[in-house]
Amino acid sequence: MFKKFVSYYKPHKKLFALDMLASFFISALGMVYPIVTRTMLNDYIPNKNVRMILIFGASLLVIYFVRMLLRYFVQYYGHMIGIRMQAQMRLEMFEKLQKLPFGFFDEHETGKIMSRITSDLFDVAELAHHGPENLFISGIMVVASFVYLMSINVPLTLIVFACVPLLLLSAYYFRKKMHDAFMESRKSNAQISAAVESSITGIRVTKAFNNSEIEIDKFQDGNERLIAARRRGYNAMGKFHSITSFVTDIFNIIVLIAGGLFLYRGQINFGDYSSFIISINLFINPIMTLANFMEQFQNGATGFKRFLEIMDEAEEQEEPDAKALKNVRGDISFEDVVFSYNNASVPAVNGVSFEIERGKKIAFVGESGGGKTTICHLIPRFYAIDSGSIKIDGVDIRKITLPSLRDNIGIVQQDVFLFGGSLRDNIMYGRADATEEEMIEAAKKAKIHDFVMSLPNGYDSEIGERGVKLSGGQKQRISIARIFLKNPAILILDEATSALDNTTEIMIQSEFDKLCEGRTTLIVAHRLSTVKNADEIIVVSEGKITERGSHDKLLEEGGTYAHLYKEQFREGEE
Repeated sequence: MFKKFVSYYKPHKKLFALDMLASFFISALGMVYPIVTRTMLNDYIPNKNVRMILIFGASLLVIYFVRMLLRYFVQYYGHMIGIRMQAQMRLEMFEKLQKLPFGFFDEHETGKIMSRITSDLFDVAELAHHGPENLFISGIMVVASFVYLMSINVPLTLIVFACVPLLLLSAYYFRKKMHDAFMESRKSNAQISAAVESSITGIRVTKAFNNSEIEIDKFQDGNERLIAARRRGYNAMGKFHSITSFVTDIFNIIVLIAGGLFLYRGQINFGDYSSFIISINLFINPIMTLANFMEQFQNGATGFKRFLEIMDEAEEQEEPDAKALKNVRGDISFEDVVFSYNNASVPAVNGVSFEIERGKKIAFVGESGGGKTTICHLIPRFYAIDSGSIKIDGVDIRKITLPSLRDNIGIVQQDVFLFGGSLRDNIMYGRADATEEEMIEAAKKAKIHDFVMSLPNGYDSEIGERGVKLSGGQKQRISIARIFLKNPAILILDEATSALDNTTEIMIQSEFDKLCEGRTTLIVAHRLSTVKNADEIIVVSEGKITERGSHDKLLEEGGTYAHLYKEQFREGEE
C-alpha cells in the first residue's frame, strides 16, 4: 500500500522536491533563534555589546521574513500537490467504476461509493501534503535539536532523551486502536451517505406515503452507529494525545529539576542553562507535531485503503483474442444458458436455448420476476453467464470486444434514467457525434419534438435531476429518441412504452415498426396487446422457456400465454 501511495508523487516530483527543500530551510532557520540566544546570554549581554545585539536582532528579522515566504510556499504548493494527487485518484476511481460489472453496483449503494470518492480522498489529499512535510520537518528538528542540546550539555540531554522510548511505546500501543476505530467510522459515515442519497432521491415517495418519520428513524440509526464508532476512535485518540502530552510535560520537569541541580553544582552556566530551556522546545514541538499527525495519518491511511478496495475490484473481462463486431446482421442464439445472481442456489436463467434470425421480432412474456429482463441483459454482457453460450452472427459474445458489442445493441429500459442537464444532452447521449438535424429527426420519430419546441429554451431546456421536470411519458420518449439516434442493429425494448398513454403508444409503435425493419428486435412486455404481431412469442417462467410460438398458436394451445392474454382482455373490457 505504501509503494502504491508513493507512486502518486511521481508526476509532481519536482514540486515535491522544492516543497521538501523549503521545509528543510524552515527547520534549519528554526535553529537560529536558540543559537543566537545562547550567544547573546553568554557574550553580548554580559559584555554590553549593543551593536552586536542590534545586528543579531536585525538578522533574526530578515531570517523570519524569509521563513514566512518559505511557509507560504509550503502551505500553498504543498496543498496543491495534495489536491492534484486527489484529483488523479478521483479520476482513476471514476474510470474504474466505469469498468466494473453490473454485479458490483447491485451490491454497493451509491451513497457509499460517493463517500469513497469524496470524503475519503479528501483525507488522503491532506495526508499526501502534511505527511511527508510533518515527518521530514519533525525528523530534522528532532535530530538537529539533539545535536545542539548535546553541544550544550551531554548528560542533561541524555537524561531528557531517556523519555523517548516511553513516548514511542505509547504511540505504538494506541495506533492500532485508532486505526480500527477510524475504519469503522468510515463505514458508518458511508452508510449515512447512502441513507441520505436514497432518501433524497425518493423524497416524493416518502411524502406520498407520509413516511418522513421512518426516514428520520433510519437516518438516526446510522447516525448513532457513527457516533459510537467515532466515540471509540476519539477515546483511543484522546488517550494517545493525553499520554504523549504528559510525557512531553515530563521533559520540561526533567529539564527544570536536573538543569537546576547541574547549575547548582556548577556543571552548566546560567547562559547555557537558559538556552537549554529554550531549545528543549525544538525537541518537544516536533514530538507534539508527530503526535497530532497520528490522527491525520489514520484518517488518510484508512481513506487510501478504502480507495484501493475499489481499485482492486475485478473489472469486466474480455477474452485476450476478442475482436470487434463488424457488419452486424443480427442473428442471435442462446445455447443452454445458465446464469445466477451472485452464485445464488436457484438460477435466474436456467438452461435457456433459442435462436433468432436477423430482422425478426421476438417477444418475451410471463409473470414478473420470471427472467425475461435478465435474458435480455445477458446479450450485451451486463452479466457473465455461468455456462452455455450466447452468439451473435455465430460468434460467441465472449469473443467480442465489449465496446463494439454494446455499440450495436440499443436498449430502452423499463426504468428510464435521464442525466441532469438539457434535453439536448440526454438525446445526444445516444450518439455523441450526431448532427443537429439527426438529433431533431430522432426526436420527431419519438414524438417528443413538438413538446421540446413548446419550451422557452427548446432543446437547451434543463430537465432537472433525473428528469424531475418531465412526466413519465416524456422521459420515456426521450429515452426512445436516444435509440432512434443510435440506430443499432439489435434492439431490446424492455417495457419501452409502459409509461405512455394509449394514443401516444400507438403513434410511437408505428415508428418502432419502421425502426425494426431489417433489425433484430427483442421485446419484453407485460401488455400483451403490444406483442401480438411479433414473429414469435416466448413465455418465460422461473428462468425457463415454457412456451413459444406465434400469438394465434399460443392461444390455441391454451397454456400460460392464453391465460395471461384472456386475463388482460377481460381487464380491458371491464
